[in-house]
Amino acid sequence: METQVYLFRGGEALALFRVGDTVKQGAQDAVTSLQSRGVGVAMLTGDSEDVAGSVARELGVDDWRSEVLPGDKKERLEELSMGGVTAMVGDGVNDAPALAAADIGVAIGSGTDVAVETGDIVLMNSDPRGVVEVLELSETFRRKLLQNLFWATGYNAFAIPAAAGVLAPIGIVLQPAVGALVMSLSTIVVAVNARLTSLS
Repeated sequence: METQVYLFRGGEALALFRVGDTVKQGAQDAVTSLQSRGVGVAMLTGDSEDVAGSVARELGVDDWRSEVLPGDKKERLEELSMGGVTAMVGDGVNDAPALAAADIGVAIGSGTDVAVETGDIVLMNSDPRGVVEVLELSETFRRKLLQNLFWATGYNAFAIPAAAGVLAPIGIVLQPAVGALVMSLSTIVVAVNARLTSLS
């Protein structure tokens, strides 16, 4: 994967530079993992068509565009956002407008200051698999949030009427001390469930 750069002076070719780049380690795994989860992956790059096509084929990315300017990346993100939630991963100044336009901007920590400041999430290393880890963490936190929400709602739907004496006609009376203990138990269950996230 090389880009050829020619140096001319007065119409005379003086030199030819071949600038090569390699796909980051872990990029293939990250793309495959995202696609297996049903996440669409697109590649927007300022590289030449030959280089971009070679990288896209190696990664298994069908939706790719080459020689894309910063403004074009932003416009493409806005187009994609019409079909659902978008995330943009970038590390350069050219990525900043697209990072800002995406629903979720993921900046590479080793990238430029502009990209890092624009991103909603900053990966502390340059391993593309970090994107998958962020997705897994967000799914875990969402699951815990729903669990705690359902528990607290169901628990309070029973405990509050009981504390108010609704069950007194059938002989169930909740003493104030017991009510305080029961409410504390609800808080403890939620806290322990949330704590299990960091232990797993």
